Amino acid sequence: MSTNTYTGQCFCGAVKFSVVGTPEGMGYCHCQSCRSWSASPVNGFTLWRPGAVKITQGAEHVGEFHKTARSHRKFCTKCGGHLMTDHPEMGLIDVYSAMLPELEFQPGLHVHYGEKVLSIADGLPKYADMPLELGGSGKELAD
Repeated sequence: MSTNTYTGQCFCGAVKFSVVGTPEGMGYCHCQSCRSWSASPVNGFTLWRPGAVKITQGAEHVGEFHKTARSHRKFCTKCGGHLMTDHPEMGLIDVYSAMLPELEFQPGLHVHYGEKVLSIADGLPKYADMPLELGGSGKELAD
């Protein structure tokens, strides 16, 4: 069992959190919602079991927005800084890779590549939506 602990915080530092262990997976999301939320053409994700993620400071400043039932996006109500997204249907929490500066980001796949606005030829599997085991079609696309 890993005892690695990684810490992150919102933009202003009012909300701090930690994650313990090893992520269940890491990769890139190209869906329109993630692109819009992150103000980026692609969003790096790290997926964690809920028990591995803990708000350590400023829980009273954590806001939440549900555009869909599948993604509960969390942010700091003081600065608007993004924190993480709960994915209740998957039983996982996405802590954005940029929020964990000490974690070596090792992406393993691309999801929602069918919605991409930026092509990335990196040899990683690219799913039109999601892998079968995460509730998607499992359809892979070319680089």
